[in-house]
Amino acid sequence: MTKNRHPSDSQRHELKRELGETLEEDKTLAGLTTFKIGGNAAFFYPAKNADELSRAVSVAREKNVNYFLLGAGANILIGDRGFPGLVIHNQARSAHVQGNFLHAESGALIYPDIIEQAVAAGLGGLEHYVGIPSTVGGALWQNLHFLSPPPERERTMFIAEVVHSAEILTAEGLRKTVACDYFNFGYDYSILHERDDVVLSATFALTPTAPERLQATMQANLDWRGQRHPPLDSEPSAGSIFRKIEGIGAGRLIEECGLKGFQAGGAQVSPRHANILINNGHASAADVCSLIMHIQKVVEQQTGYWLEPEISFVGEFAPVRKL
Repeated sequence: MTKNRHPSDSQRHELKRELGETLEEDKTLAGLTTFKIGGNAAFFYPAKNADELSRAVSVAREKNVNYFLLGAGANILIGDRGFPGLVIHNQARSAHVQGNFLHAESGALIYPDIIEQAVAAGLGGLEHYVGIPSTVGGALWQNLHFLSPPPERERTMFIAEVVHSAEILTAEGLRKTVACDYFNFGYDYSILHERDDVVLSATFALTPTAPERLQATMQANLDWRGQRHPPLDSEPSAGSIFRKIEGIGAGRLIEECGLKGFQAGGAQVSPRHANILINNGHASAADVCSLIMHIQKVVEQQTGYWLEPEISFVGEFAPVRKL
């Protein structure tokens, strides 16, 4: 991805010519994120299928236009001054089951799109990720994970365990199918963090399982999340803000420092989960950044640990005030 910069007049003309009437200008982005925060995109293109997604990315690269792929809008904070280039909204959501495999375009939502299809077909392996806002592409980007099914909750389960293969648009502009090991999956990591590849679709290898068992696991996971995570509809958030510290937990450190419920403008440390910041209805990206910086400072002063954000910061940000 190129550095943040506004498209020139010639680039604007080329984008309009290449992407057609569905290209929008000055599109508000806040409502397309789970945080409900952020400014406008200079240009916005809704990609309805894998071919449109591939073409939009290729055009942006060829015209040297700064671009960002937007999926479910989770795990990101968009700056108050918006994104100065082209936001490509991945709306490629086609999915189907064939045998024990589920094939889905990268804009398909993990839930409900593909989990419901898998469960209806009596196929297990995806039900663990119910309730997590993510597209297929986002799931591969971060190696989506959740704790193992009840009652154990003893290990972390990763989407990599069921990824069979994926079609990608490589950084070099080639469309090809790659196996799971191409992604070099790790905790909150895939090779997509290092390479400018774009996932167009993915195929998951699933296991025949009784639908009643799958439904029970899904309900148990939804209940477990509901007890610990603020509801997105009334308390918008981006999910966990800081990376996991093995054996300690970022949320535990924040809570031990007395920061649960601490507020900066419209942004607040969730009283329910200390590693989640919520938008109380009028938070700006600057509020969130101020709160993040304050948490980092206090936790380091009191515990010696430095908390590293795991969310992505997208676009242009206004100056941040120190608390």
